[in-house]
Amino acid sequence: MQNNNENTNAFLIHISSFAGYLFPLGSIITPLIIWQTLKEKSPYLDQQGKEAVNFNISFSLYIFVLGASFFSFLFGNIFDIFNGVDIDFGGHHSYNGLFGILGVASLVSIVTLIKIALIILAAMKANNGEIYKYPFTIKFIK
Repeated sequence: MQNNNENTNAFLIHISSFAGYLFPLGSIITPLIIWQTLKEKSPYLDQQGKEAVNFNISFSLYIFVLGASFFSFLFGNIFDIFNGVDIDFGGHHSYNGLFGILGVASLVSIVTLIKIALIILAAMKANNGEIYKYPFTIKFIK
């Protein structure tokens, strides 16, 4: 019976990452708090908690970098619009910046969808008692 309880707790550690959609940094803070309260109960919970926290920190970092590049494209585009304005409306108009903005926004969306899919996969594996290691994760906590 204890194994089933461990599986449920590991499932909760992983699925708690969705708290990030309810409050800022919730995807890091919530699994961190649950992991800290449960890590002494079993090595399995300790390992799965570290995986969940490392994954959420890593993906938050990835999304932050992509979001920062989105704003650099946006501000560069705004200045480019003013640079290309001509009084007689015969100026050169370009949509390269628009495609750059949409490209970065698409990347942020794809990374977010990958994050959601990986969290669900990890939670399902943890509920079955399997050890799951997230891909693309930087090991902040060892």
